[in-house]
Amino acid sequence: MQVVFHCGAHGTDLYRMVKTLLQNRDWLLHHGIEPVTPNRHREVFNEALAALRGGCATPEMEQVMLDAILDSDHPQRIICSTPTFLGRATRAISAEGLYASAGDKMAALANLFPSAEVEFFLALKNPATLLSFILTQEGSGSYGELMGGVDPESLRWGPAIRRMLATLPGRRLVLWCHEDTSLIWPEVVRRISTMPADVPLKAGLQILGDILHPDGISMIREAMAQEERLTVASRRRIFAAALERYAQPDQIEVELNLPGWTQQRVDRVTAAYEADIAEIAALPGVEFLTP
Repeated sequence: MQVVFHCGAHGTDLYRMVKTLLQNRDWLLHHGIEPVTPNRHREVFNEALAALRGGCATPEMEQVMLDAILDSDHPQRIICSTPTFLGRATRAISAEGLYASAGDKMAALANLFPSAEVEFFLALKNPATLLSFILTQEGSGSYGELMGGVDPESLRWGPAIRRMLATLPGRRLVLWCHEDTSLIWPEVVRRISTMPADVPLKAGLQILGDILHPDGISMIREAMAQEERLTVASRRRIFAAALERYAQPDQIEVELNLPGWTQQRVDRVTAAYEADIAEIAALPGVEFLTP
């Protein structure tokens, strides 16, 4: 059995993965794949994690959890998706760096099902916009309280991913940039669900629907229908054209209002993020999805 944990990061998903998988639930269940909603697994996993404290579940405990969260009998692949797998958003920031405890949290999740093949999916996000998102969450406090004296330019994804790899040897880790999600969402969903490219994907335009004028969705549907053979490359070309023409600025532009930040700091953090991405994509053990 395969168990998949889609872990966010915070501010990247807003439960779109769960919604998209549920739209395709009939096909998935027919092929031995079950998406599990957070309300089914949250309490079960939290109780198990607290009891195990990072240790491995027994076969009996595994079976109890499966009985509690599953609707189908003996699925081959289970998909669980929620950003709370990485803890509270405010805990993404610490003196030790960005998501310093994520590797240990992910290892503890893997230990819930030691007999399974466990995989992790994670979207990365520019630390500048990540901080902006975290500050909108309940209990985040002020910017000063959130940062606690941490230099924002020390918040790097490179060390964070290396820590994850070190605590998850042999586990599959699939990453992509949140900023690319609108262009690659169908590939992300198909990769996590193992849906073949020739199977129609329901709700595959969901994210674009959130950020495009309705005429943009119409343009995409018409252009895709005219393609004699729709490929990943041609679909991305169509998506990019629709985004250029019909994207709604208020839906794609993030207003950064971080105390003490200048445009120069934003540029430095963004440049460091882009450098980290290039380095991470080349790391052994990482599958990196790009447009």
